[in-house]
Amino acid sequence: MKYVGYYRVSTKKQSKSGLGLEAQQHMVREFAGSHGQLVAEFVEVESGRKDQRSELAKAMSHAKKAGASLLIARLDRFSRRVSFIASMMEKGVPLVVAEMPHATDFQLHIFAALAQEERRLISERTKAALAQAKRRGQVLGRNGRFLALENRRLAEERARSMMSTLPEGWQMMTFSEIARQLNTSGHRTANGCKFFPQSVKNLLSRQG
Repeated sequence: MKYVGYYRVSTKKQSKSGLGLEAQQHMVREFAGSHGQLVAEFVEVESGRKDQRSELAKAMSHAKKAGASLLIARLDRFSRRVSFIASMMEKGVPLVVAEMPHATDFQLHIFAALAQEERRLISERTKAALAQAKRRGQVLGRNGRFLALENRRLAEERARSMMSTLPEGWQMMTFSEIARQLNTSGHRTANGCKFFPQSVKNLLSRQG
């Protein structure tokens, strides 16, 4: 099987420092080495909100000519929007995600939809908290930045504490397998709920 690797980082600083990029390259190259051949790689320096991506266009074109699949490390590094992911899947180039290689197109749509809905809910909760702060007379600009940083800090702290509870060999497991083992061991999410594939994905994504 032939693969064309595609990586996306948000800033030039990340691209030069390898922050985020090296982790993506490691996942893609390791997967390709075990399942086929990596025939080309493309690095995009662009926000995930932007649909116009020159390097992605080049990667898709190269994949078509080579009869290869487009290989990405993680779905959220590709895009955070269902509509964008759906449009890419319709271009005739198979999309393979290294962290969940057995996911079907339908499952990828579901994962993307869940992530998109989670972001919407987080946005609504943040807006509600800011509105409440405004009613109390707090300065929104400063409070908003503090709230966002605090939420992020708590989420990352929770993710770090959960890493020690992951089953042995989790790197080779699917999200569903990890969720099932965490639930069997009696572990719960920060909200006290059972783990699902998406909540496992969110947990691991906070590891950078």
